[in-house]
Amino acid sequence: MDRTSALAFALAGTAALAAVLAGRADATKRGTAKSGAAKSSTAKSSTPRHATRRTSSTSSTSGHLSSPSDASDTPAYRYAQLSQDACEAELANRHIDFARETGAAVLAPVRLTGPLRGVVFRTDQSDKARPTSPWEIADCRLVLALDDFAEILSRHDIVEVRHYSMYRPPKVWPDDKIGARHDGALAIDAGRFIDSAGTVLDVDHDFHGAIDAPTCGDGAAPRPATPAAVTLRAILCETVERRLFNVVLTPNYNRAHKNHFHLEVTAGVAWFLVH
Repeated sequence: MDRTSALAFALAGTAALAAVLAGRADATKRGTAKSGAAKSSTAKSSTPRHATRRTSSTSSTSGHLSSPSDASDTPAYRYAQLSQDACEAELANRHIDFARETGAAVLAPVRLTGPLRGVVFRTDQSDKARPTSPWEIADCRLVLALDDFAEILSRHDIVEVRHYSMYRPPKVWPDDKIGARHDGALAIDAGRFIDSAGTVLDVDHDFHGAIDAPTCGDGAAPRPATPAAVTLRAILCETVERRLFNVVLTPNYNRAHKNHFHLEVTAGVAWFLVH
């Protein structure tokens, strides 16, 4: 698959994910009406509505959601609650190089100006285009999760992550509304992981999963279990175990995610979706 087609798949993944998680907002509204009190942006919402139909190119979220009792102690939950000032202070405390950005729908937009723990996160765009590319803007809270993620990557000798996008600017957006997923620069679509020897672990070619197969835990394994597939799965499942992201979607989820890992911090929830 050429890079243009690969990017199209990555972009399509957002629409597929939005359709599955759309029930979140509806569930929150129903709960608000029932209680008669408006919920704040940090209030816990209901779990996403499960997909009602499954085909060979998509799968249900049933069995892949969890709502752990200690959710509030997880990095994903804690990072999602931070204000812009508190988050940027934490970036500074970690000595992360960044520049404050602007972005409609983004609470705390920043642009990385250096690696995270020796790991570079970048798109395939040219060096000339990248400094102004909206796709390389991230919400500060996502960067904190990526910094933890980089610790895991470093243990596997990964020095570079090529992604399709973090922020995807919405065409129309209310001034007083903060976005989620890529609208809010709270998700990254990571497609390739490059180690210090230049070896590329490509999700599209090396993950070796199957739609609706378990991603981590009992019965989860790449088939065939090539060295690249085993390493990719180890990176992913160590990340899941650390609970750095509320949403982790892989080629096992649907065809639109066949070429990347969608890693997302979701504000105001106490659940995790791993598929």
